Amino acid sequence: MAPAPTSTYSSITLSVNGDKHTLTVDHRTTLLDALRERLDLTGTKKGCDQGQCGACTVLLDGRRTVACLQLAVAAEGRAITTIEGLAEGEQLHPAQQAFLDLDGYQCGYCTPGQICSAVAMIEEHAAGWPSAVTDDVRPEAGPPPLTADEIRERMSGNLCRCGAYVSIVQAVARAAAVRAETTATAHTTHTTMTTQTQGAA
Repeated sequence: MAPAPTSTYSSITLSVNGDKHTLTVDHRTTLLDALRERLDLTGTKKGCDQGQCGACTVLLDGRRTVACLQLAVAAEGRAITTIEGLAEGEQLHPAQQAFLDLDGYQCGYCTPGQICSAVAMIEEHAAGWPSAVTDDVRPEAGPPPLTADEIRERMSGNLCRCGAYVSIVQAVARAAAVRAETTATAHTTHTTMTTQTQGAA
C-alpha cells in the first residue's frame, strides 16, 4: 500500500527588508508570488515568469536572483531585499537616484529588477568577479575597468522592452562611481582615525 500523502503546505518565516513575516505557503509557491500576493510588495514585477526577463530580480543575502524561479520555502533563513528595501528612509539608494536623475527607465515596469540587479552587480564587480567580456580574469588583476561593455554584459539578464539601455548603462556607471567614492572616503576616514588614535597612545 502506498503511503498517505503528506501536506503540501508549510509554515515559513521570511526575512524581507529587515522584517520577519510568518506565512503558510504551498511548497510550490514562488518567492515572487509570496512577495506580491502575500506580502503586498508589488515593486517586484512579474514579467515572463520563466526567469528570462529579470523584472522580478531581488537580492538574496546580497546576491541577485530571479524570484519567479526561487521557491519561497527555499528562501527561509536568508536575507531578502526587494526594491522597497533599498532606500534608507527618505534617502534613495545611489542606484535608485542615478536611475531617476539619468532617466534610466520609460514605462518603469522593469526598473525595480534593473535596480536590484545593478546593486548586486556593482558589488560583484568591486569584488573582482570577471564577466564574459573581461580581458584579464586573473584574481590578482583585481576589478576590471567598469566600461559600458562590462555593464552591458553584466546587466544582460535584465531586459527593457522600452529600450532605455543607453540611460540604464549611464545610471549603473554613476551608481558604481558613487559607491567607489563612498568606499574611498570611508577608507580615508578610517585610516586618519587609526593614525590619530595611535599618535595619542
